[in-house]
Amino acid sequence: MSSSYRACIRGLGFYVPEKVLTNYDLEKMVDTTDEWIQTRTGIKERRIAAKNTPASELGAHAAQAALKDAGMSAADIDLILVATITPDMFFPSTACSVQNRIGAKCGAFDLAAACSGFPYALSVAEAYIKAGLYKNVLVIGSEVLSGFIDWKDRSTCVLFGDGAGAAVVCRSEQEGHGILASYLGADGSQGGILQIPGGGSVHPPCPESLEAGLHFLKMEGSEVFKVAVRTMEVAVREVLKPEGLSLDDVDWLVPHQANSRILQAVAERLKFPEEKVVTNVARYGNMSSASTVVALTEAVHDGKIKKGDYVVLVAFGGGLTWASTLIKW
Repeated sequence: MSSSYRACIRGLGFYVPEKVLTNYDLEKMVDTTDEWIQTRTGIKERRIAAKNTPASELGAHAAQAALKDAGMSAADIDLILVATITPDMFFPSTACSVQNRIGAKCGAFDLAAACSGFPYALSVAEAYIKAGLYKNVLVIGSEVLSGFIDWKDRSTCVLFGDGAGAAVVCRSEQEGHGILASYLGADGSQGGILQIPGGGSVHPPCPESLEAGLHFLKMEGSEVFKVAVRTMEVAVREVLKPEGLSLDDVDWLVPHQANSRILQAVAERLKFPEEKVVTNVARYGNMSSASTVVALTEAVHDGKIKKGDYVVLVAFGGGLTWASTLIKW
């Protein structure tokens, strides 16, 4: 798509619930140990929202933080995109609820790409801006996964946390800076290895589906690991090609915070220095669509990512989906 416009991230913000659930807390809930969890996942704690907290509430907090960071108000936003697999409800969309909460007057819709949700939504925002249709798009990843976890299943309950992150994406005013490329991938034939099977038209809500636990997240961990590492490696390499860049040019890799083993394996396959991989999985666990944007926000606000740095976001999720974004900060 050719255009005189380029998209850039002008503001970032995130929000996580106050409640911290540590591995020691989990030891009292399920047959596991802090040592077992840390060795296999690198996770020490995660945030858990209060009961009945909607994803739009977390998303609105993150949105307001991003708008403040950008020096903008909700009135400046032309479109709101919310990436989530834990929406407030099927409809209206969580994006519409966020719009109402922050007082915006614009179009709004949700996007479902699981843990790849933020870079997927970022590519949509980029396309709208490059096409000249919108100037300012609010992109949010927000999840309340704690309500969809079987807290008796130690293979999944130790992994996930709640949180939200947001980016204000605008027309770039600096030549050569902003979002340079996006890459999206999917393989629907492997959707069954990571899913929440109940609640939709395949298994509508009913006493039988509830009894069978179909509304909880299901994952085949070893299969997910293999595909995640392979596809995230591909996504990083592919997103560099349009700009003719190599991995040596990349200053920071910001991956989806699935678990530390996956992050280490991706870095090893890319032969990419681990000290240049942004990680916060120990403190938040896997927040699905919120993970990548929260990690990016922390890295920018902590001063790690600086102007002129080449940054690659990369994620993998249910669908199966994978995605990457190349940014010159």
